[in-house]
Amino acid sequence: MAIPAALSNFDIQNAGLTVWLFKKSGGAGGAAPVYTGHWITTDDDLNAALKASIMEARAGIAEVHEYGLLAQNNEASALLIDSIETHAGLIVEKTANALPQRKVSSEAQIINTSFFVVRLTSGDDVLHAVRRTDNSWKTKKRRALIDMAYRENALALDQSPSFSLTKKVDFFIANDKIVIPNKANFESVLNYRQAHADEFATLQGEAEFSQAFSALGPLADFVGSNKIQLRRMCSIRQKGHYKSANFMTKLRMHHAAHGLTLTFDANGLIIPTAETCSDIITALLDHRLASAFSENVYDVPDATKVN
Repeated sequence: MAIPAALSNFDIQNAGLTVWLFKKSGGAGGAAPVYTGHWITTDDDLNAALKASIMEARAGIAEVHEYGLLAQNNEASALLIDSIETHAGLIVEKTANALPQRKVSSEAQIINTSFFVVRLTSGDDVLHAVRRTDNSWKTKKRRALIDMAYRENALALDQSPSFSLTKKVDFFIANDKIVIPNKANFESVLNYRQAHADEFATLQGEAEFSQAFSALGPLADFVGSNKIQLRRMCSIRQKGHYKSANFMTKLRMHHAAHGLTLTFDANGLIIPTAETCSDIITALLDHRLASAFSENVYDVPDATKVN
């Protein structure tokens, strides 16, 4: 999959640049997070360094794959998702106007910044590069540190606060697409994990899913708020194998031969327990596959159908 032109063709070098610092709150129970942003003046040297790091991050993306709940990328790839599926529009809206009253006027507006946005403009085109901040921005972490500077071949106490940023970009917002080099930070900044929790709640309410089990309580307890398990349950809903009578019949017939520990009641319903939930999830993901060549049985992280 090609990198969206809105990112690959964007003129970063000659773009206008504004830096925004955001703090995040709320977002519980499926509500949208609240982003509080302020823009800050940056000098030419910092602007040049930021542009260089963004160009480097873009150049490091050799390929793009569609975002999926179980999809993973490597150092040379990124994931792609439509921005409308996320809360990215809130960031775009907040950074649209660098009004005087939104300018940073005190250190308190900098400390505890959650993430950092570089807004680039080139003509009518806009590109946002987003990064989570590290511990140098956190009050509690800074109190445990003594800041020092190297001057005249010696270390001296540095009374001025300092902040650092990784040269990497967690995700780009490019028009209606989001290109994601760092999936975990993307999900954290945009509260995308909450979308997973909402999806799991919806799945539990589906009659076709709930009626496949004698009870859902043990499975819900097993998944809890674990982000990996929530992704897996959302993928189960996307795949929808539980809706197929043929799939469920074969699952009852062949689970033991494929090394899965599952228990069924007299009506053929799955009986979930703390010990069997992991295998139930593997089965409904269709991630336990047998090789026709070696006859070995394998777990696969992301089953991609080839025919």
